[in-house]
Amino acid sequence: MATSTKWQYLERDPLSSQRQLSIKGRRIKARTLAGAFFNAEDPRTVEQIAEDWNVPIEAVREAIAYVESKPIELEQDFRFEEALVELAGHNEPGSFGRAIRRIPPEVKTRLRREIYGDEDRK
Repeated sequence: MATSTKWQYLERDPLSSQRQLSIKGRRIKARTLAGAFFNAEDPRTVEQIAEDWNVPIEAVREAIAYVESKPIELEQDFRFEEALVELAGHNEPGSFGRAIRRIPPEVKTRLRREIYGDEDRK
């Protein structure tokens, strides 16, 4: 089940097949902003991230709080993307990170249902 918290700056991107939340109207994933904050090698401050992405400081704080809450959709999106990478052969020797096989739509639909537990969105 998706997060039920009411967010001022976050929403589900209607153009994305992913379930995780983004900055409203910007298509910037909350995880992207939080990732810059939690980056072990080069962490950014909330103020720096807000300036880098041209978003309000409170939007960055909200994105961090959302990611820290560990919503189920973040895990589901990760599992779905990892499964697609594996099925397409991106990790196989000689693939150089590229897809080496096509994933049929019915396989994607089945996978989406298995991971998200509902009907295919995209």
